[in-house]
Amino acid sequence: MGSTWFTADTHFGHARIIGSCNRPFVDAAEMDAEIIRRWNQVVGAADTVWVLGDWALGDKARGLEIVSELHGTKHLVAGNHDACWPGRIGAQRHLQHFIDAGFASVEAFARVKLPVTVKNASGRKVLLSHFPYAGDSPGGDRYAQFRLCDQGAWLLHGHVHNSFVVSGRGINVGVDMHDFAPVGALALARMIDSIEDDGAPGTA
Repeated sequence: MGSTWFTADTHFGHARIIGSCNRPFVDAAEMDAEIIRRWNQVVGAADTVWVLGDWALGDKARGLEIVSELHGTKHLVAGNHDACWPGRIGAQRHLQHFIDAGFASVEAFARVKLPVTVKNASGRKVLLSHFPYAGDSPGGDRYAQFRLCDQGAWLLHGHVHNSFVVSGRGINVGVDMHDFAPVGALALARMIDSIEDDGAPGTA
């Protein structure tokens, strides 16, 4: 049985993201190649990767080709820049394109269980969304109708790029804050345990 990983905001093919998020790449081609390399360096063929939105911009056909170049079984939780995101007009027309490209599923939200830790012997269920409970990148919170409500569960998300890693009960798994590679489920489970041990909001 393989491991589970999480990532977001790859923005394959999007040259402008290099400047706006201070990504250390010369151009989109170099960025894409390096994200692919780092993904395949940590993810194995038997692993599962949850991509929490904003897969590709620019040449979106090329962006979909990249799906097959990456290791693991890939699931997409769509973000506002993905053509299949429910908030986009005609999103349903594009859904099959993402499935045909190699995503095992495309969803608006999901819930998964993280691995067992010393503190959580049964594992912890977390929510998955492109959007955080609150916070945006940049400006005020947008797409409020597409955000989950904080009812006590931890949320893994993207969207905020390099604004923060942890905010309340949310963890940004986007590439900008994780060395442009997916983050392991066990590492996230231990991170949550550590935050709760330190008395973060929402702890018992």
